[in-house]
Amino acid sequence: MFRTLPRSAGFVFRENRVPYYQRLFQRHDGKRLWHKTSRSPYLLYPFYVSLFGSLGISTYAMCRMVLGYKTFY
Repeated sequence: MFRTLPRSAGFVFRENRVPYYQRLFQRHDGKRLWHKTSRSPYLLYPFYVSLFGSLGISTYAMCRMVLGYKTFY
């Protein structure tokens, strides 16, 4: 009824991508390592937004606490 495949069939018959990634990451093109792939913006920009957003919100709340206000707004 169902065709069974070995568990590692998708892994064994894959193309070897190591030479491609070696060429990509060892290329001297002036880019940082974390900006080299095409998926980098999808991973980095949400991280940047959360990092600097939380830093800004924390700084805002800290300044309000120094001024004596206990609430966020």
